[in-house]
Amino acid sequence: METINIQFTLFSAFYSPLISTMSGGFLRAEGLEPSWSVASAGVSAIAALEDGSAHVVQSALSQGFTTLAAGKIPTAVHFAQINEMDGFFITGRDADPEFTWGKLEGAEVILFAGGQPLAMFQYACHKAGIDFDKINVINVGGAADMDKAFRAGQGQYVQQQGPFPQQLEADGVGHVVAQVGPQIGPCGFSSLAATRDWLASDMAKAFMRAYTKTRIYMNETPAAEIARAEKDYFPDIDEAVLARCIETYQGLGCWTPHVEITRPAYEVTLDVFEHFGTLKQRYAYEQVCTEPPGAA
Repeated sequence: METINIQFTLFSAFYSPLISTMSGGFLRAEGLEPSWSVASAGVSAIAALEDGSAHVVQSALSQGFTTLAAGKIPTAVHFAQINEMDGFFITGRDADPEFTWGKLEGAEVILFAGGQPLAMFQYACHKAGIDFDKINVINVGGAADMDKAFRAGQGQYVQQQGPFPQQLEADGVGHVVAQVGPQIGPCGFSSLAATRDWLASDMAKAFMRAYTKTRIYMNETPAAEIARAEKDYFPDIDEAVLARCIETYQGLGCWTPHVEITRPAYEVTLDVFEHFGTLKQRYAYEQVCTEPPGAA
């Protein structure tokens, strides 16, 4: 077995297409023994590509925008999608079948302070026709801090990625009232990145064969079965909660079977960051993305 080093920028069930390459045995079937890690807070996973400690990382297209804006050529290139839709949820204190996005205006909402989660949320507000500036934003830190704050009684709503919202529901603390993704539609949300040199290797082609099979598995396998295989990666989450989260993401359509980052999805991501104000130039697809290894 040849060891393949994988690093996550964030680790959650939202990234199950990458997690399941490991838990589902797809990498081992291609002769690759996975070793995985999570980037330290405040450190980009791209650094692990640059120092050679990772072969492939979970990242986002916006990483390429930031590098290009600084006048540099990106070290990494994004070669496959993980999620083709925003996977954040809005959880409220009470069940609200009649929830509309307009209810966020004037409400206290615990949000991520910046980056892609905030950019996408603001764009979703724009698409929903509400004024983001009328939301009383609460910033408390990262995902774990946000969950802790909501559990302690702060905020009327909280922005979270699965399985945090599903665990809140299971614990009777909150109720999911909306998903951000459908407001925006398909986009280049999260992706796999690597160096161009590694993408030309036999290991990259073996990884891609495993990943392609995993994406089919994610759509055709019952959520409970996927959750059972992934449970060891989420020791603090109830297996039933994990299964419910995975089932929700399957239904959302963020794990479409195709592996490539499509040009239409890329263009929507440009729209999001242009609206956010951090994108001053619409970069060409080829500056950030490439075809998956072995696609030619």
